[in-house]
Order: sequence, then C-alpha cells, then structure tokens
Amino acid sequence: MDYDKYKVDIPEAQSGDWRVEKFTVSEEDAKLERIRAVFSFSNRGRGVPAGDYTRLCYNGAVVMSDTPDEIMDYRYFMNIATGNVLINGLGLGVVLKGVLFKDSVEKVIVNEISEDVIRLVVPSIKDERVTINHADAFIWKPDDLRFNAVWHDIWDNICSDNLESMKCLHRKYGHYLQKPSYQGSWCRYLIER
Repeated sequence: MDYDKYKVDIPEAQSGDWRVEKFTVSEEDAKLERIRAVFSFSNRGRGVPAGDYTRLCYNGAVVMSDTPDEIMDYRYFMNIATGNVLINGLGLGVVLKGVLFKDSVEKVIVNEISEDVIRLVVPSIKDERVTINHADAFIWKPDDLRFNAVWHDIWDNICSDNLESMKCLHRKYGHYLQKPSYQGSWCRYLIER
C-alpha cells in the first residue's frame, strides 16, 4: 500500500487548544518502536516506520497522525466508500483524502465539532464534492439525505468505553443508509475483540 499518497499537506499551526505539528521518526527511533511493539499490548503491536509525518494535538496530547498504522485503520472504509459519504470527525482529513481519490464518491459531508480543527484543516481541502459542517455527530440531522458509506471517528483513543457511543451512532445513522451501504467506527473491531 502506498501510504504516502494518504499523508496530509497541512501547515503547522495552532488554533485554540488544537495544534497541527510536523514530526520525523528517525531510523533509530523506528527500530526501537518496532522492538517495543513486539512486547507491548498497549500499542497493539504497531510501530511507526522512519519518515516525516503530521499529527493533530489537543492540549499537547496527540489525537491522530498520518502514520501508516493509522492509515491502515481507515483502509477498509476508504476502499469501500462510494456514492454519498458521511464522515463524523474531520481530524487531519486523512479519511476524507482517501475517499476523495475515488471517482465513485459523489458527495462527502463531514461533521466536526471543533471550530479550531475546522480552522486548521479545511483550508487544505479543495474539492467541490466536500461539505464541512460545524456539528456534533450525536445531534446533527441529515434531514432527507441518504448515504452509501458512513464513518465515525470522534474518539481520541482506543478504549472499550467508546463502544456504547459507537453503538449509539450506528443506530442513529443506520436509518440514513441506502444500498449499497457500509457503516463503520474507528477501531471498533479491536474494541469488540
């Protein structure tokens, strides 16, 4: 898989408590990360290869990045998305970028609760198929819109506490699916396992 094509091109900046940062993983750091990943349960056996990346931080804590392991979390959704797509949670826009590679994607609506994230990320999005809403996924109503693919990525970490809110979003947006359809949440399969 060509991970580089999914990397975002967002300049370093800060808005409120949110910050976009560039970072580099050296060959030595990558080697140590691979060793740690083998013996760690907390990072699910993942390691970041050497390279240049972008991360989104909230109050100094990393919320997401465009590293290969995170891109792998979204790969299935990016591959299956078609028609009208809904994404709850903009983040760095990695998922959005991935679905926009597909000509079969006609329209994408993204709901993001943070105005600061919108300020940081939206200027880099230049595709007429995209509509960005400053909205809460639990409250927003799509009215008469129907979607072929829905993705929920509003959580900062992988935790079993997220499962109830995932189920709630799946119930809510399940009513707005049209065939062919798919609905998923970031790392839900890991939490359920």
